[in-house]
Amino acid sequence: MSITVCVFCGSRPGSNPSWSTASSQLGSEIAKHGWRLVFGGGGGGLMGDLARGALASHGNVIGIIPSFLTEAEAVIENLAELYVVESMVARKEMMIELSDVFVVLPGGIGTIEELFEVWTGNHVKAYSKPILIVNLNGFYDLLLQFTQQQFDDGFLIERHFSDITVVKTIPEAIAFLQLKAR
Repeated sequence: MSITVCVFCGSRPGSNPSWSTASSQLGSEIAKHGWRLVFGGGGGGLMGDLARGALASHGNVIGIIPSFLTEAEAVIENLAELYVVESMVARKEMMIELSDVFVVLPGGIGTIEELFEVWTGNHVKAYSKPILIVNLNGFYDLLLQFTQQQFDDGFLIERHFSDITVVKTIPEAIAFLQLKAR
């Protein structure tokens, strides 16, 4: 079965070169499995590495970018589809609508905001779509520790974690996606 995988990740490369390699590898593997990739449309950082990895493997790549960002950053060429939307909210809504599963790689505040948007959407049953955090090099350790503290302090319940899976490597991420594609 074909699935559409939405990946949230940094529009900057970050400080660890292995994140760039992993992003490109994930994009390539998504394409090789015949899955569609949905991403933020920008050509910079991990986001650009992801899309270029998928395109190099002849993937079906869909970019969604707010119009004001097309002036601030290069948009990836040769996408199967590029949607230029009016706002960040419209971008997220379209990403959520088009996707079957969400993968979260390292990134900044936008990536964190996207993660919490879909996590909250699942929790309030606006939709039910799996979320995979790829905790490369322990990038999300402190965030996961914080959410455990929220649980310990009574702000989160076990059900909050039912749609979240955490892995450490791209091969583990692909194995997870293969299960979701069945």
